[in-house]
Amino acid sequence: MLPGRVPWQYLVVPLAAVLAWELAVRGGLLDAALVPAPSTAVKTWWVWIFGSDAAVQGPYDGTWLTNVWASTQRVLLGFALAAALGSAIGILIGWFRLPRLLFQPLIDVLRPIPITAWVPFAVVFFGISGASSIMLIALGAFFPIALNAAAGAQGTPTLLVSAARMLGTSPRRVVWRVVLPAALPSVVTGLRVGLAIAWVLVIVSEMVAVKSGLGFSLWQAYYFTRPDVIVAAMFSVGILGYLSDQILIRTTNKLMRWTPDVR
Repeated sequence: MLPGRVPWQYLVVPLAAVLAWELAVRGGLLDAALVPAPSTAVKTWWVWIFGSDAAVQGPYDGTWLTNVWASTQRVLLGFALAAALGSAIGILIGWFRLPRLLFQPLIDVLRPIPITAWVPFAVVFFGISGASSIMLIALGAFFPIALNAAAGAQGTPTLLVSAARMLGTSPRRVVWRVVLPAALPSVVTGLRVGLAIAWVLVIVSEMVAVKSGLGFSLWQAYYFTRPDVIVAAMFSVGILGYLSDQILIRTTNKLMRWTPDVR
């Protein structure tokens, strides 16, 4: 659902869940020390974003934008790498036999390996830095993008391909003019899945391989016993992920004018 066209029914369940959560904490059904009320998390979030008048400012006092910018940069760079490589390799695998024979076995073997298993190698090669996070994000987002692109290329209608060849279109131009447009809906689906995974992985990677960002702040909050900050960080990631997904949808809808708009 695109911003600006949200019917009231779209907000019923989220608002009801937040209200139930607030009442459960205030009524004593949930321990406020372990699960803070939404109102408490919002107050903490406000201070984290805009800062306070305290003489001694802590790590969650006006530092939100700095952490968001650090995490967003890593997501964008890692996702861009995954999108470029995953889309290209996926189309090649889906349409050409030789690339499929060369790359498909490697992808099938690497895909089930949890991204967390790659953390030690990322730290060894890139150190405790943003490069480690970008590498993990790119690796995790690559597989759904490549597999969806391959499925889209394989699903190209043979009638369109035959018609293009009858008109004298060269094999290379068939890929650009027929296969790629036919695969675009599947590619976009893979990009959306990959982008969501990128936001998941930026948190995971920043917990162990980086010393900045929302994931690092969340992990620090765990050690400092600040569940209100943890909740604020979680919802920060959720909102950023939603906004980035909507931007991707709007952009791709303009590229695919011949298909129904994605919601």
